[in-house]
Order: sequence, then structure tokens, then C-alpha cells
Amino acid sequence: MTAPTVRILPATVGLVALAACAAPDGAGPSGSITGTLYEATATVLQAPGDVPRLCHIVMDSYPPQCGGPEVVGWDWEAVDAESASGTTWGEYHVVGTWDGERFTLVEPAQPADPDLSRHAAAPDFSSPCPEPAGGWRPVDPAKATFEAQEAALARAAQAPDYAGAWIDQSYLDGIDIGDDDPAAMEEVANDPTRFVLNLAFTGDLGERERWIREVWGGALCLSQAERTLLELYDIQQRVHEDLPDVLASGVDERRNVVTVTVMVVTPQLRREVEQRYGAEAVILDGWLTPVE
Repeated sequence: MTAPTVRILPATVGLVALAACAAPDGAGPSGSITGTLYEATATVLQAPGDVPRLCHIVMDSYPPQCGGPEVVGWDWEAVDAESASGTTWGEYHVVGTWDGERFTLVEPAQPADPDLSRHAAAPDFSSPCPEPAGGWRPVDPAKATFEAQEAALARAAQAPDYAGAWIDQSYLDGIDIGDDDPAAMEEVANDPTRFVLNLAFTGDLGERERWIREVWGGALCLSQAERTLLELYDIQQRVHEDLPDVLASGVDERRNVVTVTVMVVTPQLRREVEQRYGAEAVILDGWLTPVE
């Protein structure tokens, strides 16, 4: 089965800070955010010959490797930590200030809460269309196959107004197979006679539905989008070229937006992003969040 498409760009793609970009609200000449405390739950790591760093990137190695800003005021004697080959690290909840380059502690670091998930909420791949009477089901079972699905996706991608695709497998919520039989779960999850193929376009949906139905007979939901997928990819690339401190970005085809993670989100940055790319085209997420 073709998985929903999510294109992710790391911070290393064309990251250019704009010389003409205004400083954030309340910021000093170095980009410091005065009077604001931020918090994060993350790995703090110190490699041999380096300073302690608050890791927004942790590479899967032993000992781990880290990418992130310096943590000022860190004291390994005050926390529990692991060490190997001269590298020391641990997971902590930290509170401090951010000056645009360094994170400065203002209170002792605390152990990360083991019950607090560090993972983002599961993405929403539900269908925006109302469920038909009798539930989602194929209109032509002979065309509810993997081959038909691939043909429908390939056909949709050729359209100039194509805006994205994803699979709605919400029917799995009522199925309990168990973790001890992954093959059975995969078979049920990838059943083209049960999932809903979602396609988004910026143009006339009635015309597109007739066009897609020529090759796909399974459950189908077509939704209206404001931006084509190519426009979203263009915005994603421009974000990395235009904005400083971009850590990562992605294209969310269901929401028809570009998601962007930066160190901190300020009102000034929100206004600038909306002015550059349009209302609700880019969703900003701050890796450091203001303390409430």
C-alpha cells in the first residue's frame, strides 16, 4: 500500500538567515528574547572537547551524538547521567532563557517525566467527507485492488490541480488482532476493499471524481484544497531559504499546509510568515516553548 506522503526537510537544506529580517518582539541586537522563559524536555549531551548541548537532533549511536545549542550554567554533578567514551548525556526538563544562540538555565534541571510522551500526536488521516449511508465500501469491488489504487494515485498526480493523497484506515479502531500477529494486522490494514482513498484537488471535484472512478472502485473521498502539492513544496523550500533557525519542515497533505519547526515562535515571526506565504499556509511549532 502506498503510505500517505510526508516530505520532510531538515535544517541543513538551504538555511539562509535574512539580513533584512526584523528582530523578534522584545529582542536585543543579538536576537535575544528578553524577559521570556522557555522550557523543553530533551537530551542534554556533552561530547569530549565540547560544551553541554541541548539536543534537537540525537543521532542513533553509542554513545549518542547531538546537534543543538549550548546550555549555559549546566552542572553534571547536579544530575544523574550516563557516560561512555568521554561523552555524558541524559534526558531532562529544563527552564531557561534563549538569546538566539545559547540556552541559559535559570533553575536546576529536572529528570524527564517518564510518563510524558516525547512523541508528537499521531497524524490525522481521517476522511473529511461524510460517511456514506451504510458505511465506506467499494462501488466496484473488481477495481478495489492494489493495482487500481496505484493507477488512481498515478492518475491524480498527473493533474495540475493535484493537492495530495492519503489513506484513511480508521476502520482499524474497531479491530483487535493483537501485537503477536503483525502479518495479520498488515493484511487487514492494507486491504484496498476496506480503506478509504483520499485525494485532494484545487479544481472541480465532480470532474476529478469521474476521472478517478475510471480506474478506482474502492471507497473514495475527494476534498477541496487551496494550494496544489507543487505549491506546498515550493513554500517548503522557500521557508528554508527565507527564515533563520528552521530545524525541520514537512508537507501535511491532509491539512494542505507546510509545517515548520523553529527554535522559538514569536508574534513577529507569525506575522512575517503569514505575510510571506499567505494565511494558514505555514504552521509554526516552537521547539522551545514559553513557560506558562
